[in-house]
Amino acid sequence: MNTDTPASSPSVTGHNRLVWLASAIIVAVLVADQALKIWVKTHFYLGEEVRIFSWFRLMFVENNGMAFGMEIGSKLLLTILRIALVIALLWYIKAIGVIRGVKRGYVICLALIVAGALGNIIDCVFYGKIFNDPFPPGVAEMFPASGGYGTWLHGKVVDMLYFPLISFDWPAWMPVVGGNHFVFFQPVFNLADSAITIGVLCLIFFFSKEIASPSQLRQAAEEKAEMSKEQ
Repeated sequence: MNTDTPASSPSVTGHNRLVWLASAIIVAVLVADQALKIWVKTHFYLGEEVRIFSWFRLMFVENNGMAFGMEIGSKLLLTILRIALVIALLWYIKAIGVIRGVKRGYVICLALIVAGALGNIIDCVFYGKIFNDPFPPGVAEMFPASGGYGTWLHGKVVDMLYFPLISFDWPAWMPVVGGNHFVFFQPVFNLADSAITIGVLCLIFFFSKEIASPSQLRQAAEEKAEMSKEQ
């Protein structure tokens, strides 16, 4: 009779340090993201811009879509897909958090993606009900007596980080673009978008070989443990 439990398996650590690390990262990113969004929403009118440096500005914009203001498909469907993704990733982090040999950086990347997705989900789910939408130069009020500007699951995502790193006018003699003004980098985004982007890019460039199902990761850990015993 096999009396081995997951905690006694050589592939399992018996603790959840990686899970706690992921939880701390998710909470920290969420708090920072929402604090900045609420501050901008209640202190800036829509379209207002504050110049911090020549290459960095705060600009209050809102969008209905994905990261960096992109809009793809139905707003409701996008929100539901985000929620499903977050649930799946939270389950995955919990499942791999006790497996020996799982790299900390890999879990950190996953936590950043979850935190970023959650940050924008909060905007979509709640902001339409808890904020009004006054005409500029009026600024939004939180929990207004008259009610919010939308319904549940149809709130707008708040963006404010703008980095026009390079800005110039194309020479008039150039075909097609001549005389036009060029700005790099044009998208306005938020901390949640940044967390998702950093997490995804790090996964691609540094941890792509780590991506596997919990059972595959556990099997790899067991094989490694067996090889160590033989040596």
